[in-house]
Amino acid sequence: MQPPPPPPHPSSSSSSSPSSSRCLEGESLDNFLRAFDREIESARSMDGALPDKIWLKQQLAVGVNEVTRVLERMPPNDDGLRVSHNDDNSNDAVHHHLQLQAILLASDCNPKWLTKHLFSLAASRRVPILLLKDKKNGSFRLGEVVKLKTAIALGVKARGNAINQFISSHLQRTT
Repeated sequence: MQPPPPPPHPSSSSSSSPSSSRCLEGESLDNFLRAFDREIESARSMDGALPDKIWLKQQLAVGVNEVTRVLERMPPNDDGLRVSHNDDNSNDAVHHHLQLQAILLASDCNPKWLTKHLFSLAASRRVPILLLKDKKNGSFRLGEVVKLKTAIALGVKARGNAINQFISSHLQRTT
């Protein structure tokens, strides 16, 4: 059995495919993380009704398990159509409306199989992945954004706010 192929390099992926992974490293990574942190702080200052931890969980899926869970609850995307469910269980209906706009993924995850499934799962939901390469510090730098020691994955929830506008503009610039 052969190992799976590595994720596509940003220059080799189709520019029209929103589910491709893009790589950030060096100065572009520094600039992105600074700007992303500023957007989070700015959005947070405008909405001070909730405690920080709860507010952050409404904006981001933190960690590989939570990102995986949200992706699995999203219907597979066929030409951008949204699947509607008419269940009596309102709890399920809430989950089906939760969408991820993008995933920030630290490349220094060890072992790699912890995040390997995210590439195919995100591709099936047409969620782009921003791969953060910073030698052995990507997970530490991603953790700083959410005030944790480390974070391997952050899923940006689609909520139509300033954070989403920042991610959209960044994704448009990198395609």
